[in-house]
Amino acid sequence: MSETKKSKKTRTGAVVSNRMEKSIVVRVERKVRHKLYGKYIKQSVKYLADDPEDSCNIGDIVQIEECRPLSKKKRWRLRNIIRQAV
Repeated sequence: MSETKKSKKTRTGAVVSNRMEKSIVVRVERKVRHKLYGKYIKQSVKYLADDPEDSCNIGDIVQIEECRPLSKKKRWRLRNIIRQAV
């Protein structure tokens, strides 16, 4: 029997806060179509992510991936920085 490894979920978003040690808050936005009116609405979710090197700043566009629970709310880990803030 061969075991296939599941690919981890990834999200792309902007860093909203980096005040904590080795942690960042990432806001991920998505557009959802309204059921009745058909208008597209922006919805956002904030994720707490692990940043072991404290390399992110507010405004950076980053990619995070799902991992095992690291603390009470932290279940995501920084994968890479896509674009640095100015």
